[in-house]
Amino acid sequence: MNKKYLSTGNEACAEGAIRAGCYFYAGYPITPQNELTAYMSRRMEEENRVFIQAESELAAINMIYGASAVGVRAMTSSSSPGISLKQEGISYMAGAQLPGVIVNVMRGGPGLGNIAPSQSDYFQATKGGGHGDYKLLVLAPANVQEMFDFTYNAFALSDKYRNPVMILSDGMIGQMMESLEFDDNIKPVGIVEKPWALTGASNRKSSSIKTLLLKADALEKRNEILQTKYKEMIKKEQQYETYKVEDAQIIFVAYGTMSRIAKSCVDQLRNLGIKIGLLRPITLFPFPSEKISQLSNKTDKFFVLEMSAGQMVEDVQISVKNNNEVLFYGRMGGGIPTENDIIDKVKELYKK
Repeated sequence: MNKKYLSTGNEACAEGAIRAGCYFYAGYPITPQNELTAYMSRRMEEENRVFIQAESELAAINMIYGASAVGVRAMTSSSSPGISLKQEGISYMAGAQLPGVIVNVMRGGPGLGNIAPSQSDYFQATKGGGHGDYKLLVLAPANVQEMFDFTYNAFALSDKYRNPVMILSDGMIGQMMESLEFDDNIKPVGIVEKPWALTGASNRKSSSIKTLLLKADALEKRNEILQTKYKEMIKKEQQYETYKVEDAQIIFVAYGTMSRIAKSCVDQLRNLGIKIGLLRPITLFPFPSEKISQLSNKTDKFFVLEMSAGQMVEDVQISVKNNNEVLFYGRMGGGIPTENDIIDKVKELYKK
C-alpha cells in the first residue's frame, strides 16, 4: 500500500535509488545536493550496502566505474562544478558500456558560480561533456515525486542499454519539499543478467572491460556499437508531457523548474484569451524532436523558456520543420524568471 511522506527532492532521489537496488554510492559534498549524499550515508548503512564519501569528484566517478564493472547497481551525485570534474570518468563509463546513474543538481555558473538553481548544464548533459562520441540518457524531473520515480526507473534504463543515465535536476527541485508517495514494498525493476561483469573467471574464460583500444579498426567498431545503441534510444525512449497544446498558437517548451512556472503561465494567459500551450521534455536525450515536429504543423510559434543563455533552444530549432518562429526567454547565473516576467513577454509579442 502506498504511503505519503514529506520529502525534499534530494532525499526523494536518494530513496528512489535505494528502492531501485542501488548497492554502491560514492560522492563528494557540494551544495545544493548535500542532502542527497547525507541521506545516502544513513540509508545505505541501514540497508547493509556500500556508501563512500570519496576524496574528490574524480575519485567518486571512478569508484562508480569499478562498482559497475563487477555488476552491481551504482550511483554518484554532485552539482555543476563537481559534474564537470567527473566528465572524464563519465566518458570512460560510456565507452566501456557500463551502466550507472549520475545525478546533477544544477547550480549557477560558469566557474564556481553560486548555489542558486540553474539550467546551464544542458549542453554538458546532452551533447557529451567529456571526450569522444558518446551520449547519456538524460531525464529531467520537475517535482519531488519525479525525483523518486525517475531515479528508480533510471537504473533499469541504464542496465537495459548498458549506458550511464543522468538525472538532470536543479537546486530548486533538489531542496524544495513536497508530498512523496510510494509503496513501501516496491521492488527493483529491470534486473538483467550481466555476463560481461568481472566476477572472477572460475569455470569460464577470462574477460576484461576497457576503453583503451589502440587499433583504429577496433575502436571504430566500438563506436559503431555505441552509435547503434543511441539510435535505438532515440527511436524508443523519447518522453514528454503536453499541456493544452491542441489549439495553441504558441507553445512553451520548458523542462524542470521552468516547466512548472510555464504551466501556471499557460493557465493565466488562457484566461486572457491567448491560446498557448506547453510541451515539457522529460527526456533531454533523446530529445522529443518527433513530437515538436508534429506540433510545428499546427502552431505558429514555439517559445523556449530556460534558466540559461539558451541551450535547449537549439534542439527546438532543429526539431521544427515548417520554419516556425522559435523565441527564447531566459535568465542566467541562478536567476529564475517569474510568472509575471513571462506573461509580460507574451503580451509584448501579441502587441507586435
